[in-house]
Amino acid sequence: MTEKIGKGVWVEIHNIVLQPGERAPQVPVDTAKVPLEMCVKGFLAEPAAVGEEAGIVTAAGRRLRGRLSAVNPAYQHGFGPPVPELSMIGQELRRLLAERELRDES
Repeated sequence: MTEKIGKGVWVEIHNIVLQPGERAPQVPVDTAKVPLEMCVKGFLAEPAAVGEEAGIVTAAGRRLRGRLSAVNPAYQHGFGPPVPELSMIGQELRRLLAERELRDES
């Protein structure tokens, strides 16, 4: 028997939203060949086992259903490498604001 995960545990569900034949006609050919998938994290609404249909409540309060795919999933996204041109913006802004404040005082 597969172990049931308890209600309220942080999980991820997976759904196929659109099959390849249902994709919009303007999507690129390589994109149109694969299904549109959805992965959403939330709290289990009722006990379920990995691989079973499960309901969740997201952090925003949305109620969704899908196949339970992960328990206590980690966030695995990133924003890529730093952009050198953006790394000095905070310091530059502080300098400009300080200059403005000095002008306003005189």
